Amino acid sequence: MAYDEALAARIREHTAGEPVEEKKMFGGLAFLLGGHMAVAASGKGGLMVRVEPSETESLLEEPGAAPFKMGGRGEMSGWLRVSADAVTDEHDLARWVGRGLTYARSLPPK
Repeated sequence: MAYDEALAARIREHTAGEPVEEKKMFGGLAFLLGGHMAVAASGKGGLMVRVEPSETESLLEEPGAAPFKMGGRGEMSGWLRVSADAVTDEHDLARWVGRGLTYARSLPPK
């Protein structure tokens, strides 16, 4: 499945003014800040969001949030999938994009 280009455009609007770089990765379109992925329009639908690892468990309680699993490595702390249904509202999308940008900003540039 290709990533949702309309969702990518919406993410782009929420990252306007940020020094983000767009890069195709994981079958989707990732938005990187300082060389770190913050958020992506996933090739499996919805979002991939990078968050503070210590917040992973509490964020899994949010509507549409699920653990991100990388191949045979299982669930990865600090990475979430967010369903497309959970980000149809611009406010909800802005919150998830903001979380990803906030975490990426906290990391040293690559």
